[in-house]
Amino acid sequence: MASGVLPAEASPLTLPAPAERGSTRIADRVLARIASRAAVEAVTPHAPDPRRLETPRASAHRHRRGTVSIKVGLDLPYPADIGALSGEVHQRIVERLDELAGTEAPKVSLVVERLVPDAPSGGLL
Repeated sequence: MASGVLPAEASPLTLPAPAERGSTRIADRVLARIASRAAVEAVTPHAPDPRRLETPRASAHRHRRGTVSIKVGLDLPYPADIGALSGEVHQRIVERLDELAGTEAPKVSLVVERLVPDAPSGGLL
């Protein structure tokens, strides 16, 4: 066989079908990081001083059925419409997980850990 010549059955132009090439699995910690960042993106426009909010803490778990559960603990600015803001955070997390990781219909649980007032209070009124 001459050097640099491939047999016909090993031609570089023929690829196996996509299902035969393997799959990509995104680690749970990556999904958690995406969810945490998405929560920041959703909350920041509503916070007068976003630096006063703690970084959201997220965890992810992939179930055997292929579904994904995400739990995010976060601070929200106060006063705010907590229900509406939580809905925005939830929607942003779902969108970013689908867009960046191809995760469809994850179960997202939000835990509001603190309500952070606009300005620190100097004492009781």
